Amino acid sequence: MTAVYIDYLNRFDIEECALSNDEILQAIEESLAMQGNAETSIEPRTHIHPRAGVEGHFNVLRGWIGGEIDSAGTKVVGDFVDNYKTGRPSEYGLLTLFDPRHGAPKAILDATGITEMRTGAMSALGAKYLANPKSKVLGHIGARGTAYWNVRLLNHLFDFDEIRIHSRRPESRNAFAEQLEQDLGRKVTVTEDWQSCLEDADIIVEASRLSEPQPIFKTEWVKKGALVIPYGTMSAVELSLTDIMDKMVVDDWGQARAGDFGSLRAHVNNGQLSEETLHAELGQIVAGVKAGREAEDETNLFWHRGLSLSDIALGHALLKKAKSINAGQRLRFY
Repeated sequence: MTAVYIDYLNRFDIEECALSNDEILQAIEESLAMQGNAETSIEPRTHIHPRAGVEGHFNVLRGWIGGEIDSAGTKVVGDFVDNYKTGRPSEYGLLTLFDPRHGAPKAILDATGITEMRTGAMSALGAKYLANPKSKVLGHIGARGTAYWNVRLLNHLFDFDEIRIHSRRPESRNAFAEQLEQDLGRKVTVTEDWQSCLEDADIIVEASRLSEPQPIFKTEWVKKGALVIPYGTMSAVELSLTDIMDKMVVDDWGQARAGDFGSLRAHVNNGQLSEETLHAELGQIVAGVKAGREAEDETNLFWHRGLSLSDIALGHALLKKAKSINAGQRLRFY
């Protein structure tokens, strides 16, 4: 009988790995290039809805990456809006990796931190290829776990002159600003409303936590030449947002066009975002198959729903780092 072992990384192991900004961005950028070169396989995410009356659901993401990584993977992440009331993160995640040559499991990783880091990396890389490289003002809505990595990694690439943030609860946005100021070593402006946060910003990230779709984000606030990155579970944008865009890019069109949730769900359903109006998937731009930003005055949109490929790639990077520092556990499976 051939023995099978599983590498296991919990949250503390992942924190011990302490991936740098560049290590995170490199892992995700390389996976995007592989996606753009058709060296991956991805299935649209599915959802599990628990009992009635619970404000939340589970996302199930599945995919495979070839090359050195050569792993199939599944991530299940719970997205529960009211978790803050009991001092819990809004998202818990678990990533499982499998050997695609014979199907044996390879690893189990806490994916809560992975979800936060890879989401921030996707926002930052979208901006790398689609934003004005001279961007100096960031407007960010939302203060949940992924928000920290959005701001941290975007600032790593752009070194902003001004960072504005807003979220629904004052205690949440104030604590978020304090954390960012401590970690980034720069002033962060806390705004009292959406408009003062987003209007005339060079890069706009909308990561709100709405319980139902509500067009709070007004299209008129977007200046010519800006990049808009909306990825809330429930839409906070107006239908007119896509009308002002020169390029619309997604992380994966198969995911964008399917499912019940997402910032541009209504735009897909009524045909405003379609295969005809879509410029590219980000992986195609990273791989050089399609063009990214081509002019300073382009107004662009990047909608990312979250890729299993990003989870797998970052999981692989963490496993390599953990091995080099002797972190984690090795479990006998079979």
